[in-house]
Amino acid sequence: MNVSKYLEILHVSERLKDTLRHCTTTNGRTESAAEHSWRVALMALLLNDEFPDADIGKLTEMCIIHDLGECFTGDIPTFIKTDSDRDTEDDLLDEWVKSLPEGLSEHWSSLYAEIKEQKTLESRIFKALDKLEALVQHNESPIDTWSDNEFELNKTYAFDTVEFSDWLTELRKAILNETIEKIRKNG
Repeated sequence: MNVSKYLEILHVSERLKDTLRHCTTTNGRTESAAEHSWRVALMALLLNDEFPDADIGKLTEMCIIHDLGECFTGDIPTFIKTDSDRDTEDDLLDEWVKSLPEGLSEHWSSLYAEIKEQKTLESRIFKALDKLEALVQHNESPIDTWSDNEFELNKTYAFDTVEFSDWLTELRKAILNETIEKIRKNG
């Protein structure tokens, strides 16, 4: 890859630092998509022992690149994102990925297809981590930053996504306990 293309990729991906999400941090600062992706990737790196059959390297790659479409569309919270929003984001991301150097373009296209198909262990773990990170972040954020629907959503969201794994189901239950305790203390 030539250095100008390398820098172009970095410049596009930098947009995720300024792409704000619905969540806030513990101190009430609005979180960026880059921060979310970083922590999802960290969550993946911590799972070597829990998922010895998973390719943690590939899983981490999925975590790092999964929200790059938001460089072009911004972040739309999952509970208001429409199919049209998803299609627009997918189209813009696909157009950009096709412009990347051939080997990288093919590799990332393959990872995005794997994520979308949800047939591999890595893609299923990724999807669970992506959703669970948002729940953890909500539990860390001040409760006065929660929208009305999140009090119930934080109790029910992502259980279906983790049901393939006893460990992830246990993690989801622990996150639920944190949610219930947070609401009890602050509600």
